[in-house]
Amino acid sequence: MNRTTLSLIAAVTAVAAVTAFAAVDGPSVSGASAPRAAANLPVQRTSLLCPAPSISDIADTSYTSFTPVTQGTASSGKAQLQAAGEQSADGTGSSQTGKDTKGSKGAKGGKKPAGQPVLTPKAPGTPVTGDTSGADGPALIGTADGRFAPGWTVQETTEVAAGTGRGLQGVNCTAADTDFWFPGASTAATRTDYVHLTNPDDSAAVVDIELYGKDGAIKSPLGENLTVPPHASKPILLSTLTDERQADLTLHVSVRSGRVGATVQALDAKVGGDWLAAAADPAGSLVLPGIPKDATDVRLIAFTPGGDDADLKVRLASPDGLITPAGNETLHVKSGMTTTSDLGAVTRGEAGSLVLTPTDQSVPVVAALQVIRGKGDKQETAFIPATAPVGTRATSADNSAKGTTLALAAPTATATVRVTASAGSEGGTATTKTYTIKSGATEDVPVPVPSGLKGTYALTVETVSGGPVYASRTLAATESGIPGFTIQTLPNDRGMVAVPKTTEDLSVLQK
Repeated sequence: MNRTTLSLIAAVTAVAAVTAFAAVDGPSVSGASAPRAAANLPVQRTSLLCPAPSISDIADTSYTSFTPVTQGTASSGKAQLQAAGEQSADGTGSSQTGKDTKGSKGAKGGKKPAGQPVLTPKAPGTPVTGDTSGADGPALIGTADGRFAPGWTVQETTEVAAGTGRGLQGVNCTAADTDFWFPGASTAATRTDYVHLTNPDDSAAVVDIELYGKDGAIKSPLGENLTVPPHASKPILLSTLTDERQADLTLHVSVRSGRVGATVQALDAKVGGDWLAAAADPAGSLVLPGIPKDATDVRLIAFTPGGDDADLKVRLASPDGLITPAGNETLHVKSGMTTTSDLGAVTRGEAGSLVLTPTDQSVPVVAALQVIRGKGDKQETAFIPATAPVGTRATSADNSAKGTTLALAAPTATATVRVTASAGSEGGTATTKTYTIKSGATEDVPVPVPSGLKGTYALTVETVSGGPVYASRTLAATESGIPGFTIQTLPNDRGMVAVPKTTEDLSVLQK
């Protein structure tokens, strides 16, 4: 391999660091030594997509943006959230919809002109909030670069006082992708489930939606070749795609062309509702962290997309270690069919995470939990999808001094975890605590709170040693006597990217 080729590889690597993607080259065919170990560098640009928050006229929605302070970032940069349809190709905004959006709380909730950002963060390390009200809140497209990009997190939280889906609904705004799995969707008579598809790009995206019930695939021609226009969002009511009414479905969103953000809003007429985030990619072993201590009913929904059935060992990571729930020791998941298991009040007043592992042959599976708190007419629902580990760092935005629970699980090895509470959005000083989670255990740790807290704050979770660690945050707020709550898992924030080191210069490219 000649010097020009090596220099071109170095140039491609430099570009990869900017876009948060990098590849490691193998040894040179000419016998040259392999590249040195990769360096972890902060990403330089990222984007997030927030679904339209509610169909209720009495909904109140808040957005919280937070970027943790990251060493090695650029000294400059910016981040902003704009209404879908109001973002031009250069990200500066254009009045395509003509629809006004609410401003930030700092502007006392006043409306901003079309094309203006809904929320603009000021500096890493301090949360910034914004809000909307009613059923006209738009989907948002967010971009961040420079010092705002590494670990950028945006939380969308909605309070609905009454009606279908009443309670607390929350979702982390997500990155665009091409493949999503949602075990836990439904077309039952009491459910109103929408899948929200948001396209951040300049060209249309073409999407297929597949539904799988207890007997296998559900034929749904209406879910094929769906077009999502550029810089736009499309909510699709699942019950319009099929006449079949099933309580438990697995929804698969695959993108033929382009990319989208996808999230399911699951609303129930009797037990409230919440957002169902996409589950982790199909895998042989899965962890679903942070089942509330006072959960009154827990339902496991699992699906295997491959050609083989899956046999899973079901265990609960409790504060004292791994235990097997009586009567739910294993789960057989038939290929292509959605399988459910009612676990009841499986946590029995203690913190817990569900751990699924193969009993024999490893078969890729996706899974999620539907969790209910309360009894009778005071029940509320949230979802816990299987998730990736925290890894180096994960962040949860929009926390309160009294309503936040942080669950940490170390299913296979003891881990040391550092948790930092940021400054408050309106005042307060950051603080940090370190915890040790023993192998096989889940703990609801005492959440650090900023001293002098005013407003909302963020929690940043870092794995110091051991692990892997899995985490989730529960946010609770009682509304009219109903224990409203929402749960968000905390996978790695993808704030750093591995970039192969090179000693080659690029001067030859100028010759």
